[in-house]
Amino acid sequence: MTNTAFGLEIFGTDGAARVGQLHTAHGVIDTPAFMPVGTAATVKGMFLDHVRSTGSQIILANTYHLILRPGAERVQRFGGVRKFMNWDGPLLMDSGGYQVMSLAKLRTISEDGVTFASHIDGSKHHLTPERSIQIQNQLDATITMAFDECTPFPATHDVAADSMRMSMRWAKRSKNAFEPRPGYGLFGIVQGGVYADLRAESAEALRGIDFEGFAVGGLAVGEGQELMFNTLDVTVPHLPHEKPRYLMGVGKPLDIVGAVARGIDMFDCVLPTRSGRTAQAFTRFGPLNMRNAKHADDARPLDESVPCDASRNYSRAYLHHLIKSEELLGLMLLSWHNVAFYQKVMADLRAAIREKRFAAWMQTFAAEQAGGDGEAADD
Repeated sequence: MTNTAFGLEIFGTDGAARVGQLHTAHGVIDTPAFMPVGTAATVKGMFLDHVRSTGSQIILANTYHLILRPGAERVQRFGGVRKFMNWDGPLLMDSGGYQVMSLAKLRTISEDGVTFASHIDGSKHHLTPERSIQIQNQLDATITMAFDECTPFPATHDVAADSMRMSMRWAKRSKNAFEPRPGYGLFGIVQGGVYADLRAESAEALRGIDFEGFAVGGLAVGEGQELMFNTLDVTVPHLPHEKPRYLMGVGKPLDIVGAVARGIDMFDCVLPTRSGRTAQAFTRFGPLNMRNAKHADDARPLDESVPCDASRNYSRAYLHHLIKSEELLGLMLLSWHNVAFYQKVMADLRAAIREKRFAAWMQTFAAEQAGGDGEAADD
């Protein structure tokens, strides 16, 4: 085991945006960072060599899905998720709180934890803060997430307050259950809906417990970009400057850029691979629907600015053909390209922050995204 201390080194700032490196037991992560989602110990539709080739330095896996299949104990016998899936870099585990929230008809929440029925076979499971942390330890998560309740949107102030305060009690139990090891970290999760006073209360409670990093949860659940940004504006100032800040489940490219401008360091989202599986490609000039007939005779690659074979070496016409023919290769190439595009955006914005030109870069990027590529209606 490495003796590397877990921590964020900040190299520079430009406004509220920060650029740096997060040091962990399993490698260094350049920040701001985008983390591809590997829910069930796989980044869907991608070989891990391709994930690495995009510049991805850390990926996610999910506690909820892995305890249902193949089981935490089985994965532990293989040395944890990283060895099980042949990923040698850092790994962040989602505690399972968000997935449990989404199972409204299949779960019961109490102060102790959550009892839920498996969406796979209906079997009953009980997940508490202690059990979630234990499982993440068994799975050898580089970054463990405190167990929380993801407050749904919309929620009244009273509902959001009750949910947040229970999550803060669960956060303390998560901290007590965590096994400190060199280079490993535990993140607390700020909740409180879209209410500034509750977000401040939650952030201060987590600071009192003391974590290696701080996540902002309960956003990207239907509130829209403006309300998300407003919530970040009143939340981030309450988070420690010297520790990493992670916005969970976000998002579209302009969501990420706007959150970086507000001081966020880490992101994850299923969009790059999910969109790849639904024939959407993200590009410098906005998204493309590769089902559209306009691409059938287009010899151009998806985006030559992206240093990726899938982005540069296949024509739009060929990709359109693969999609229309329902060939799996088409979905794999689009997923690969999309992750590479996201990582190119992150590399570009890191350079812009270092060079104190982030505001100008952000303006240009937003204008190019809005310019579009002249998409036609579906054929």
